[in-house]
Amino acid sequence: MALIIAGERSGVGKTTVTLTLLASLCRRDRLVQSFKVGPDYIDPMFHQHVTGRPCRNLDPVLTSEAYVQQCFAHHSQMSEYALVEGVMGLFDGISSLVTSHLSFVKNKGLMTNDKGQITDFASTAHIARLLDLPVLLVIDCSRLSGSVAAIAHGYRSFDPRMKIAGVVLNRVGSDRHLSLLKDSLEPLQLPILGVLRRQDNITIPDRHLGLVPTAELPELNALINRLADLGDTCFDWQHLLPLLKSKPLSPSASSSLSPLSPVRIAVARDRAFNFYYQDNLDLLQQLGAELVFWSPLEDAAIPKDVQGMYFGGGFPEVFAQQLAENTSVRDAVKTAILQGMPAIAECGGLMYLCEQIIDFKGKSWSMAGVLPTSAVMGGRLTLGYRRAVALQDNLLVKAGTTVYGHEFHRSHLTLNPTQPLFETSRYDSEENMGCEGWGLPANVYASYVHSHWGESREIPQQFLRECQKLASIETWI
Repeated sequence: MALIIAGERSGVGKTTVTLTLLASLCRRDRLVQSFKVGPDYIDPMFHQHVTGRPCRNLDPVLTSEAYVQQCFAHHSQMSEYALVEGVMGLFDGISSLVTSHLSFVKNKGLMTNDKGQITDFASTAHIARLLDLPVLLVIDCSRLSGSVAAIAHGYRSFDPRMKIAGVVLNRVGSDRHLSLLKDSLEPLQLPILGVLRRQDNITIPDRHLGLVPTAELPELNALINRLADLGDTCFDWQHLLPLLKSKPLSPSASSSLSPLSPVRIAVARDRAFNFYYQDNLDLLQQLGAELVFWSPLEDAAIPKDVQGMYFGGGFPEVFAQQLAENTSVRDAVKTAILQGMPAIAECGGLMYLCEQIIDFKGKSWSMAGVLPTSAVMGGRLTLGYRRAVALQDNLLVKAGTTVYGHEFHRSHLTLNPTQPLFETSRYDSEENMGCEGWGLPANVYASYVHSHWGESREIPQQFLRECQKLASIETWI
């Protein structure tokens, strides 16, 4: 058993509820494994800060339904309790019309490639069904009284396959308000497993791409302590703890990886670059890579004796001045790549390899200058799952390979590549999203599309093979 935290819509406070549960459990010295539905990077940072364990993403679009099950089964057994934070509203997903992906659905008991029958694919409800988990529904009660019963009844009855374990009433204003809510819910006989009053002193700041990451919040530990205090008193722990308890599962089938010859990979990880799926890093290590974490913001040089570089996403635009002022590192990155060092650069990493970043105020900051284009920040949000078909052989995949990923950024490039890596379309339709991605020089893979390698292990294998070629010639840096 484990529990999945769902919201009746976005913004109801499910992240706060999740962190409150995690903080209170960890204060009790409980070993907790957390998971996050969807492609998000930032919420898992908060989970990890509280639990001390990497949060795992459960996303059947980026991976597959089978991978989601295997990932959950494997990691939940490593701890005493397991908790999954959902995404958006309980039934908010995508219309799954693609037939070529690795996931499958059951149609009258038969396995089929046609996923067109699922309209909430990759939603919290989909993951709850897939993992057979009960749901704890978070309801924002700030503007509700009697209507709370209609909402709870609707969510419980909408899909009879869902198991609603109970509700958490969030943003309750007063004792009188709580009494009205309880009276309304009583006929449903639906357990109230938590009540959170309005909290003016518990706020997680946000900005243009969501919550501010943990590394930028010096008062975070004090906030987590306040959440733990709240969690100690606001939940019905007698009924919650049995739901959260992990239970032994049958060992899941997993394909073993044959390690390649050792190589050292410089992984940029600091306040500017911190969007990495832990599973991707794990796969690199399982394949024999030694990951050397470093900071393009703070360090004076690239790590020594590395044969490849990995720049994840993040917020280089927020730290553009500091990145620009670290000229020795910018020059070293450019020199290494132009001399043949393989480099992966996703989203924020792509922006760092550009000639400039032009921030929200229109000020230009020099970057590594590997790619002959500039990244311009703007108000338009590019967001959504992508199906990307490789137009040419590149550092990671062969021409014709389909990659599934996710875009989430407010920048655009002043010049698009003349030989792009991919032709992209929306995951759930045939709408063409244009061509993107830089593969020149040939040892570079730079793309706005974030990818998870759980079902595409040939990608890290190919990357490390290219790094080995460099290692066989000479030691770099």
